[in-house]
Amino acid sequence: MSEKYKIFDQDKIYFVTFAVVYWVDVFTRREYRDLLIEILAYYHKEKGLDIYTLGIMSDHIHLIVG
Repeated sequence: MSEKYKIFDQDKIYFVTFAVVYWVDVFTRREYRDLLIEILAYYHKEKGLDIYTLGIMSDHIHLIVG
Protein backbone atom coordinates (compact mmCIF):
# COMPACT_ATOMS: atom_id res chain seq x y z
CA MET A 1 0.00 0.00 0.00
CA SER A 2 1.25 3.44 -0.85
CA GLU A 3 2.45 5.63 1.99
CA LYS A 4 2.56 8.65 -0.31
CA TYR A 5 -1.16 9.11 -0.93
CA LYS A 6 -3.33 9.20 2.18
CA ILE A 7 -6.56 11.01 2.94
CA PHE A 8 -6.32 12.73 6.29
CA ASP A 9 -9.16 15.25 6.08
CA GLN A 10 -12.37 13.22 5.90
CA ASP A 11 -14.50 16.34 5.36
CA LYS A 12 -13.11 17.17 1.92
CA ILE A 13 -13.97 15.85 -1.53
CA TYR A 14 -11.27 14.04 -3.52
CA PHE A 15 -10.73 13.09 -7.14
CA VAL A 16 -9.29 9.58 -7.26
CA THR A 17 -8.16 7.74 -10.36
CA PHE A 18 -6.38 4.46 -10.85
CA ALA A 19 -5.49 2.20 -13.74
CA VAL A 20 -5.20 -1.52 -14.20
CA VAL A 21 -1.64 -2.81 -14.41
CA TYR A 22 -0.44 -2.70 -18.04
CA TRP A 23 -3.73 -0.97 -18.93
CA VAL A 24 -5.47 -4.30 -19.56
CA ASP A 25 -9.13 -3.86 -20.57
CA VAL A 26 -10.63 -5.81 -17.65
CA PHE A 27 -13.71 -3.65 -17.13
CA THR A 28 -15.11 -4.58 -20.53
CA ARG A 29 -16.25 -7.78 -18.78
CA ARG A 30 -19.50 -7.39 -16.89
CA GLU A 31 -18.45 -9.58 -13.93
CA TYR A 32 -15.45 -7.34 -13.18
CA ARG A 33 -17.51 -4.15 -13.47
CA ASP A 34 -20.20 -5.61 -11.23
CA LEU A 35 -17.58 -6.69 -8.68
CA LEU A 36 -16.11 -3.18 -8.59
CA ILE A 37 -19.55 -1.64 -8.09
CA GLU A 38 -20.33 -4.17 -5.35
CA ILE A 39 -17.08 -3.30 -3.53
CA LEU A 40 -17.76 0.44 -3.78
CA ALA A 41 -21.33 -0.11 -2.50
CA TYR A 42 -19.89 -1.94 0.52
CA TYR A 43 -17.57 0.96 1.31
CA HIS A 44 -20.46 3.39 0.91
CA LYS A 45 -22.79 1.43 3.18
CA GLU A 46 -20.40 0.02 5.78
CA LYS A 47 -17.57 2.57 5.90
CA GLY A 48 -19.42 5.80 5.12
CA LEU A 49 -17.66 6.59 1.84
CA ASP A 50 -19.62 9.20 -0.08
CA ILE A 51 -19.38 8.52 -3.82
CA TYR A 52 -20.41 11.59 -5.79
CA THR A 53 -19.61 10.28 -9.24
CA LEU A 54 -17.96 7.28 -10.80
CA GLY A 55 -16.50 6.70 -14.23
CA ILE A 56 -15.54 3.18 -15.22
CA MET A 57 -13.49 3.01 -18.40
CA SER A 58 -12.25 -0.22 -19.94
CA ASP A 59 -8.89 -0.04 -18.16
CA HIS A 60 -9.14 2.64 -15.49
CA ILE A 61 -11.48 4.24 -12.94
CA HIS A 62 -12.29 7.84 -11.97
CA LEU A 63 -14.05 8.66 -8.69
CA ILE A 64 -15.08 11.77 -6.86
CA VAL A 65 -15.46 10.74 -3.24
CA GLY A 66 -15.70 12.32 0.15
